[in-house]
Amino acid sequence: MIKLENIGKQNGRQILFIEASAALQKGEKIGLVGPNGAGKTTLFRMITGQELPDEGQVSVDRGITIGYFSQDVGEMSGRSAVAEVMDGAGPVSSVAAELKELEDAMADPDRADEIEAIIARYGEVQARFEELGGYALEGQAREVLSGLSFSQEMMDGDVGALSGGWKMRVALARILLMRPDAMLLDEPSNHLDLESLIWLEDFLRGYEGALLMTSHDREFMNRIVTKILEIDGGGLTAYSGNYEFYEQQRALGEKQQQAQFERQQAMLAKEIKFIERFKARASHAAQVQSRVKKLEKIDRVEPPRRRQTVLFDFPPAPRSGDDVVSLKSVRKGYGSRRIYDGLDFSIRRRERWCVMGVNGAGKSTLLKLIAGSATPDEGTVSVGGTVKMGYFAQHAMELLDGERTVYQSLEDAFPQAGQGSLRALAGCFGFSGDDVEKRCRVLSGGEKARLVMAIMLFDPPNFLVLDEPTNHLDMATKEMLITALSQYEGTMLFVSHDRHFLAALSNRVLELTPDGIHQYGGGYTEYVARTGHEAPGLRS
Repeated sequence: MIKLENIGKQNGRQILFIEASAALQKGEKIGLVGPNGAGKTTLFRMITGQELPDEGQVSVDRGITIGYFSQDVGEMSGRSAVAEVMDGAGPVSSVAAELKELEDAMADPDRADEIEAIIARYGEVQARFEELGGYALEGQAREVLSGLSFSQEMMDGDVGALSGGWKMRVALARILLMRPDAMLLDEPSNHLDLESLIWLEDFLRGYEGALLMTSHDREFMNRIVTKILEIDGGGLTAYSGNYEFYEQQRALGEKQQQAQFERQQAMLAKEIKFIERFKARASHAAQVQSRVKKLEKIDRVEPPRRRQTVLFDFPPAPRSGDDVVSLKSVRKGYGSRRIYDGLDFSIRRRERWCVMGVNGAGKSTLLKLIAGSATPDEGTVSVGGTVKMGYFAQHAMELLDGERTVYQSLEDAFPQAGQGSLRALAGCFGFSGDDVEKRCRVLSGGEKARLVMAIMLFDPPNFLVLDEPTNHLDMATKEMLITALSQYEGTMLFVSHDRHFLAALSNRVLELTPDGIHQYGGGYTEYVARTGHEAPGLRS
């Protein structure tokens, strides 16, 4: 369906692709992977014709429809979310627009003399609209939006009033409703809550077209794709299997390449030693010459390219008392909306609570109450006297001073720390070399999240309160964070929609539902086994 043949592409001085080839066949579901800046978005843009390769060619079979979801959703306002989604549904939306124009024309007294022609055309267009399933379209659009957690009110309200994250869901819904022959999805799992994520997973598994997607959510990727396309060093390499299998294959390939490289280096050293030893002896001249020629012809094995992996070691946090937080008879509401009424909840030392609940259930509110950035209407929230809290909130990234550099931000937070330790800290969180001189205003969402986390974890608290800490983080940083937090000896309370993160780190679950608040001993994996669902909003 879609072929890339010997692609070459350069952005400024950065070479993205060198003679790279790949194909997307009918019905394939492929995960596109590679380090940040490797060219994943550029590849999507070349397939859609928004960018051209410098060399080689991209060919798309005649008549193939492509739906492309990117993080850049553009302007949306002036109509409802449902209308916006229906507008993207390919040919049927233009037929719907003509149907509306003809209905207006029939009601226009100034066009009475054209009425017969208008009615005849209306019959043709109506038949075409029916043939394309137009009358079922609105129902389908609402079904998709509902799957992405939209309420009826949000579906019918002005799309311009929605936040950036919700507009992204509208843009995604347009592509899903379109059901093109091939879908290109660039980070579709960003900004989705767990319920929406699981719904999207089911939708994409049932989708019969070809799929090429990127995602920083390994569980999501594992459950959907059956092939991985890796961008590395300008080339494209395909691996059959899901993301987990790709990781195993890649590690095995690197091990084999390293062994091959070491064997060849040992052989070369032996040959060079022979040449050096006997080059001055006339009796060995023919052998020496023969070995020199042999060395010139050998294809050199390159050592595997080492992926930069960062590890963060927690300095030990001061020990807290056994009672970390206690909430008694807490009531909290916003306007007429009651979120908590008589909530009793306590956290003990070394417990790791993950908080589950649908949008609006009060997850972030609970974290704010405990962190002291919100106060209860009634009841008490008491934090233990020896508790040193670290709170990662979504708005924390907005509090960074845009004019300060990454290094200056770390220096402001830790004026006593030496330059070496601050640079090492920056490196652990993905800021190497000149990256530490970037001003905060030019940082991406992921870079800001990493900087806030570095500041929070350098002088470690003994109680971590984390609200969606993995949003914006790529897989490598996420893995580093999970490894670091799994060795952390303090107490944790967190909200996340990343199932890998939830399963790896929780040992308690607090579930917020309309029929009450439930506490589960054991972590997220045990919660799924006991309840039979992966998120509270998915109860049958």
